[in-house]
Amino acid sequence: MPTPPLWKASIVLNKKDAPDVVAALELIPPLPQAVLTEEDPFRDDGVVEALYDTPPDGDLIAKITGRQVHVQLLPDADWIRLSQQGLPPVRAGRFFVFGSHDAGQVPHGVIPMRIEAGMAFGTGHHETTALCLSVLSDLAKTRRYDNVLDLGTGTGLLAIGAAKLWKKTVLASDIDPIAVEVTRENAVANEEGPRVRALIADGPTHPTLFEKAPFDLILANILAGPLTHLAPQICAVLGKRGTLVLSGLLHWQENLVLSFYRPHGLTVKEIRRDGSWSALVLQKA
Repeated sequence: MPTPPLWKASIVLNKKDAPDVVAALELIPPLPQAVLTEEDPFRDDGVVEALYDTPPDGDLIAKITGRQVHVQLLPDADWIRLSQQGLPPVRAGRFFVFGSHDAGQVPHGVIPMRIEAGMAFGTGHHETTALCLSVLSDLAKTRRYDNVLDLGTGTGLLAIGAAKLWKKTVLASDIDPIAVEVTRENAVANEEGPRVRALIADGPTHPTLFEKAPFDLILANILAGPLTHLAPQICAVLGKRGTLVLSGLLHWQENLVLSFYRPHGLTVKEIRRDGSWSALVLQKA
């Protein structure tokens, strides 16, 4: 089956500036399918590459990042899957996330999750995903969650993690049909196919999600814009004393996002940060 065309935007820069440029690329529309950093350990410079399913605006990216941008159409290939094949495994809390190329490196005493990205976001390598996994791992130390929703599931990584922790059915929704299919494949590969129920939905008002509410745990690793827009809907399906984990936002966006959730009776339990990114752990009174 032919893959859809992809465009690549490349920026050559100093390695120390790469995290800030990566964070900017993940917020500039159109949103990229993946952002990768290539670095030589013996040189100070590196390359940041973003992959898009629609042509990016190189002039806009250059204006915002203050750097020269090279945009090109890539040959027909599954570049996102290929780009993930060399990534190292990730340890986040009790979880060990790896790809097929790392299948022989799983240590003892961890919860292993084999995730193949394909055309969906979320392999555990991005700071926001790793933050959410570490939060999940710690939440399991103090409480059981029986009704969990992973909103904007991507590869299904967080939904699979929740299913492994609490051995309960987890709803995993995404607006992207490809992400839903990837989630189903990953759930089966991790022996959680029966527990992870993936469906296409554009938000918590979807009939299936609304019918299963209230949830005692909602995971939403999406961007700050959707988090603010969906705040009333998310709060409406979160149960009393329910826990809400929000990520996909930068440090300077924390107060903005919180301002949309505090009026609905949510309080901050914890804020975790990694690099430029944050994860908010909230609880409903």
